Amino acid sequence: MKSKWMKKLLSVMIIGTAVLGLAACSGGTDTEEPAETQTEESTEVQAEAEDTDAAQEPDAEEATDAAEGEGGALVAYFSWSGNTEAVAQEIQSQTGADLFEIVPAEPYTDDYDELLDIAQEEQSSDARPAIAETVDLSAYDTVYLGFPNWWGDMPMIMYTFLDEYDLSGKTIAPFNTSGGSGFSGSLDTIAEMEPEAEITEGLSLGSSEAEDCADTVSGWLNSIGLAG
Repeated sequence: MKSKWMKKLLSVMIIGTAVLGLAACSGGTDTEEPAETQTEESTEVQAEAEDTDAAQEPDAEEATDAAEGEGGALVAYFSWSGNTEAVAQEIQSQTGADLFEIVPAEPYTDDYDELLDIAQEEQSSDARPAIAETVDLSAYDTVYLGFPNWWGDMPMIMYTFLDEYDLSGKTIAPFNTSGGSGFSGSLDTIAEMEPEAEITEGLSLGSSEAEDCADTVSGWLNSIGLAG
């Protein structure tokens, strides 16, 4: 009788031990699941952050293009007879600057004597002849500004240009052609109209010098520190 009781007691103890062991194993599995889930979520968040950083980084080609768009030079000029244009083209050739011809919306006459009368009339009335085309100056730090001398001054279309474009913070390198009058008072006028610009020493050539001006232009560019 005692032997049977002992056997039952032993069986109960064995069963109890097995149940406790299963419970312990089950509890360990529950503990690990959240940790695995958290790791996966952390990986996803990190990947999203890396993608965001990559999207915010500027494209290398775009950054290079933006850098190349800064610090450029432009030759902006008005020419009636072609003398000033010849000098402008020589400056462009030696510096690699862009060219912009200041063309009147209403073309001037081809007759020289008639042109003299028109130029004097525009000057007397402080006219502002319209310019046919526009130009974006935002990419240029240096503007070579060219024109002929008409009646001891710039042609009035140059006043239009300086009225319409703000050259503040830029370097203006003036050049002109004339029959012998040089710049007259036009350099002072440019300084008054563009007080926030830096104005270099100007280059003035006689009409007969314009066609063969390579050496003169080279010497001028070197003297003002703008040689190509």
